[in-house]
Amino acid sequence: MVVHKFLPNSEEEIMQRMLDALGLKDVDDLFSDIPEQVRLNRPLEIPSDKSEIELERLVFEKLGKNKSYPECLNFLGGGASIHHVPSIVDEILSRGEFYTAYTPYQPEISQGMLQALFEYQSQICELTGMDVANSSMYDWASAVGEAGRMAQRVTGRRKVIAAASASPERLNVLDTYCVPAGMEIRRVNFGNSGSIDLHELDSVLDETAAAVYLEVPNFLGVIEDSLEEISAKCRARGALLIVGVDPITLGVLAPPSSYGADIVVGDGQSLGLYPDFGGPLMGIFAIRDDPILLRQMPGRLIGATVSKKGSKRGYTMVLQTREQHIRREHATSNICTNEALFAVAVSIYLSTMGPAGMKEVSERIFGAAHYAKKRFNEEALSAPYFAGSFFGDLSLSTKVAGVELSDRLSQYSILGGLPLGRFYKNLKNVSLFSFTELHRVPDVERLVQSIKSVESES
Repeated sequence: MVVHKFLPNSEEEIMQRMLDALGLKDVDDLFSDIPEQVRLNRPLEIPSDKSEIELERLVFEKLGKNKSYPECLNFLGGGASIHHVPSIVDEILSRGEFYTAYTPYQPEISQGMLQALFEYQSQICELTGMDVANSSMYDWASAVGEAGRMAQRVTGRRKVIAAASASPERLNVLDTYCVPAGMEIRRVNFGNSGSIDLHELDSVLDETAAAVYLEVPNFLGVIEDSLEEISAKCRARGALLIVGVDPITLGVLAPPSSYGADIVVGDGQSLGLYPDFGGPLMGIFAIRDDPILLRQMPGRLIGATVSKKGSKRGYTMVLQTREQHIRREHATSNICTNEALFAVAVSIYLSTMGPAGMKEVSERIFGAAHYAKKRFNEEALSAPYFAGSFFGDLSLSTKVAGVELSDRLSQYSILGGLPLGRFYKNLKNVSLFSFTELHRVPDVERLVQSIKSVESES
């Protein structure tokens, strides 16, 4: 047993008293819920002859070997992407009133935060075309999981059909939420276009289905076609249509409400948030106007009212569905917090951009991706791999495997693309490159020439 000179509780006598109080024999018993095969089972390789100052310097030297944006060109996507964050977002968000605020339980002292979240909800509704939005979820993946459980509660059915073209990692979270609750998740394959296979969808979409989940654009970068037809199929069989969106695309793409979405989920990361090594992110959850859907929606909703004489406006939390409140066993979700600070960031971003700004940034992303397609094809590189329409994520087929391509591009200080073979066995040589408003023509040219070099060296 190691006794640390700065940690009194590491003294053997004190530690034994603590273990006795807990009814344990060894400190390792505290971690008995962690499977043996994933434990390190050895001390960390920390040099014992170094002081804290020297050790800190060593760690920073090792961290300095990491490659990240903006030192490297970044074309990675599939979850979090690089986007421009207007300076006003950080300026307002760092104010103490927002930065240190927690859940606004007491409306009489939380009117500022409540109003900011109310504005966020209103903006998400305007952006998606939906009628009601909650004041955010953890992230896109947890929003999908909650949507699946919600569909079961609303319809009384236990089967959710999910497009295999949706993010595999988000679908894994959907499994985690739904399968332990006795639900079935059926994946439907995609065709050569990258869109969901409608014939296979027809074979599994019946009166036992609670919902269909798909993403627009999907994980493969493709804008799903036949959305109105899919929506009609869902209505005919009494199933809900759950649509996942990257909200940055809605500056030019039709809102989900226009093709009959019942529930919309997504992530606000593209709206004023940094990638932050993959998180934390900010989940979007919105629904059409329906009292049954409204009562079953997870999370919390901020409402507005006026004083008796109508001279003052006030805000408060309404329809809280979490188990910590009066609903107890009738709670629709056990989500105990959310990403309220980031919801405020999204609200600041949307307020700054406005409709014209959102349209412009979407057009820039669209233009960068389609210019890349043009240059790839001019250099005899096959893009896109899927025949369907795309927005900002472009699939590229290469002679080398996607994993090798990604490794080799890092030597050119380029991050990406994302090897789709990690998720789909038959796409070993296909990579996904994500373009944003930050990519310029020289960046695309550098990417194209670097890929040509990798191909020629193979």
